[in-house]
Amino acid sequence: MTPDAYRTPVEMSDAGRQASLLDRLPHDPAELAAIVQGLMIHEHIAPAYGVTLSGEQHAEAHVRAVERMLERIAAHDARPLDQARPVGERLVGVCRHFTLLHVAMLRRQGVAARARCGFGAYFQAGKFLDHWVTEYWNEGEQRWVLFDAQLDVRQRELFKVAFDPTDVPRDQFQVAGQAWQMCREGKADAGAFGILDMYGLWFIGGNVIRDLAALNNKEMLPWDVWGGMAGPDGALDLPFIDRLAALGRDPDGDAEALRAAYADKRVAVPDTVFNAVLNRPDRVN
Repeated sequence: MTPDAYRTPVEMSDAGRQASLLDRLPHDPAELAAIVQGLMIHEHIAPAYGVTLSGEQHAEAHVRAVERMLERIAAHDARPLDQARPVGERLVGVCRHFTLLHVAMLRRQGVAARARCGFGAYFQAGKFLDHWVTEYWNEGEQRWVLFDAQLDVRQRELFKVAFDPTDVPRDQFQVAGQAWQMCREGKADAGAFGILDMYGLWFIGGNVIRDLAALNNKEMLPWDVWGGMAGPDGALDLPFIDRLAALGRDPDGDAEALRAAYADKRVAVPDTVFNAVLNRPDRVN
């Protein structure tokens, strides 16, 4: 896909009836990320801010579309988005929500941006943890830049992040296809990739599918399960995931192949997916 394919809000990143909230925001990726950080709090990092979340707040992490995210933000506090909310009153989400809102803001301004699903090396020593970041096209440098819109000052201190989160080094965040290829080639241990008590090649394979879906504008929840994803004891179609991983590692190399891969029912997001956190089927829209 060329950068132009990612300049317009579509599907999950389309703010819809709330789009006007994204107008008159600064035209700088770092300033937009700071706004996102002032609107959201990470579900699992809230205690680091002195916040205990209610059950209703935890439920917000299951909202998928930006339009609904903005509806909740505006309903709770009608001030412009560039005014940070008190930490305990921010919309609850995870890395994927920070990323998608950041992508939506950039696309609203015509900046090519996409959400990438993969693994971060900067949260736990020796581990590559399930994570999402923004990838946007830097016109001046003519390259795609990884940007972690979740990492505010508190988190950079908490996780001892030494690099600039506005330009994440590729060895610090590996897109899922890269992680898969490294493990398949014996250059990395698949047992180091995952989250909580879920690690291994099966988990990486699931993220390869999630990343391919995101590259086709279906940025799903990290715990949404569908199609060709396998559980820890499931059988992986290794050659199939090999092909998807190659496309995800170089998504601009063959746009037609990327679209064709998403047309496969093992990759395409159906109307209903399985929400592994809530342990139930969920309608996507």
